[in-house]
Amino acid sequence: MTPPSAHRSDPAGSDGRAGSSQPAEPAETVEAAGTTDADVPLPAAPRVLCDARALAGDPPSPAGVLWKLEESGRELDANIVRLAPGGRVAPHREPDLDVLLYVVSGGGVLGAGAGDEPLHLAEGATAWLPHGSTRSITAGEEGLAYLTVHRRRPGMRIRRRDEVS
Repeated sequence: MTPPSAHRSDPAGSDGRAGSSQPAEPAETVEAAGTTDADVPLPAAPRVLCDARALAGDPPSPAGVLWKLEESGRELDANIVRLAPGGRVAPHREPDLDVLLYVVSGGGVLGAGAGDEPLHLAEGATAWLPHGSTRSITAGEEGLAYLTVHRRRPGMRIRRRDEVS
């Protein structure tokens, strides 16, 4: 049996005759035989995942990854990272991913470019780290907690030595 929504009636029907009521083209959503709504996964719902300020400010605040996005089906990766006072992420180049960095608490220095030129980071600062750029991070006297967001990493691949930095 054809559902009522699969029929259309328009002045020039699907067969070209005025007033024709012929079956329409297949609908955009088609129910497969034997499936139910329970078989179709629901889309992810927006929700609050964590309180970044609380994570960054909870004493004692250890260095390392405080939180990471682990939702299934995601297209982004995100981490909240804490560096102890004077802690450092050594200079490195990310060839594939643009990264957005947001300072949650504390402060420090973002070393940018081949010369590791210092850019001051303070609470609330947002920095863009374009793919292919060289960067480093050094925490100030209070330490540094920051959120990074980027698209999920591509799968592993083999590179020539001159492509790796």
